Amino acid sequence: MAGSDQRIANLTLDDGSVVYRSRDVEHERTVAIYDLLEQNRFAPVSGVEGPFDLHLGIEENRIVFDIRDAAGAAGDCLRLPLGSLRRVIKDYFIVCESYFEAIRKLSPSQIEAIDMGRRGLHDEGSEILRERLAEQVEIDDLTARRLFTLICVLHVRG
Repeated sequence: MAGSDQRIANLTLDDGSVVYRSRDVEHERTVAIYDLLEQNRFAPVSGVEGPFDLHLGIEENRIVFDIRDAAGAAGDCLRLPLGSLRRVIKDYFIVCESYFEAIRKLSPSQIEAIDMGRRGLHDEGSEILRERLAEQVEIDDLTARRLFTLICVLHVRG
């Protein structure tokens, strides 16, 4: 396996059902995509060679990872049930709303306390995602964190 080529080189999100995203959510999406493309580890266990173009979407309560090679040829298409992530995504949304509101009104110590909870939920969601993908694709911690952020962004419905 060519280590440096086992990465996501391009990423698109299925934004078809998104009505509106707040400025804060849009910023999170932009940063997650930028950071993901700068540094990631993404190695399907099927042995498909990268670098990859990844289309990430949600269909019928499943996260869809449509993986293609750099030439656009189909590779793997992974479908991961959302069930195990549903609770942590819901909790993460609640804490994020509190965090975005806090940064406009509260003291630094109060913001830090909310941010610690936000990071804890983000870590939990990333770990669940990584565990659920382990039999299909190898990803590192940072890749899991950024993918979790993008999955959460795909859940924003307005």
